[in-house]
Amino acid sequence: MTTLVTGGTGYIGSHVVRLLVERGGDTVVVDDVVTGNARRIGDVPLVRADLASSESVEILVDVIKRYNVDEVVHFAARKQVAESVERPSWYYSQNVGSLANVLLALEKCNISRVVSSSSAAVYGNAGSESLTERSPTEPINPYGMTKLIGERMLADAAAAHGLGAVSLRYFNVAGAGWPDLGDRAILNLVPMVFERLDAGEPPLIFGDDYDTPDGTCVRDFVHVRDLADAHVAVLDALQEGTVRSPVFNVGTGGGTSVRQIIETAIRVSGSQQRAVVRGRRPGDPSSVIADTRLIEDELGWSHKLGIDEIVASAWQSWVANR
Repeated sequence: MTTLVTGGTGYIGSHVVRLLVERGGDTVVVDDVVTGNARRIGDVPLVRADLASSESVEILVDVIKRYNVDEVVHFAARKQVAESVERPSWYYSQNVGSLANVLLALEKCNISRVVSSSSAAVYGNAGSESLTERSPTEPINPYGMTKLIGERMLADAAAAHGLGAVSLRYFNVAGAGWPDLGDRAILNLVPMVFERLDAGEPPLIFGDDYDTPDGTCVRDFVHVRDLADAHVAVLDALQEGTVRSPVFNVGTGGGTSVRQIIETAIRVSGSQQRAVVRGRRPGDPSSVIADTRLIEDELGWSHKLGIDEIVASAWQSWVANR
């Protein structure tokens, strides 16, 4: 069994690669390594390629044939909300274009199983209620729309070619499953807070006037190791033919505010800083919390780690990799 992981040198992708390697399966990674780090995957074969480029289809076909690939996990994408608002056309070309190229390669090679990363951003400004997979999908930024389009592309490919395809709607991912795999790209809240604390600067809160208990955005934070386990559970179910749903939420079912995360990070790091409030960022919904009953009932997956473990493991990784 060989698994191709696109974007496998990234934060989440490298956790899945390590789990696959520990299980004894063969793995190959295709990645442009723009925001990733090749050291994360050790001696796992790495093919460097920009999956949004027209040449990537033939590159992927060659990799699939050379390594006898049986299944694919697709992570490769751009993921900054504010950047997507500023550069929408580029985000569509990157995220939609790269998935289209992956699907073309899978069709050419008759690969029948793929797990693709989606996002809770597909739900848009959903309010405070828990979101089920049947909740309305109304993205409020281009990043979220690229993920929703990706889900529909997978559904169309499944209908046309019998592809076994599952999209996982990630909620807010943080923590480190292993110290060397921590999130160091400074694209997510926790590493952004640590970067400022290390520099002796106060963490920033973008908006404290949202309709939430403390006025700051509320998110469902899931430990990256739990998320990686969810990918492996989906791959197993696809191989066994027991998957019924094309989309699953992956979160914890609980919400934590940005202020609470920052206060936990300050406590764990031993800092004396206090957060500073700035204006809202464009495209940020007030509250996004997962209903995870579908993946629990269908695949038996549930989260095991909470906010304290998330922030503590992220800090340990940050310190180890300063």
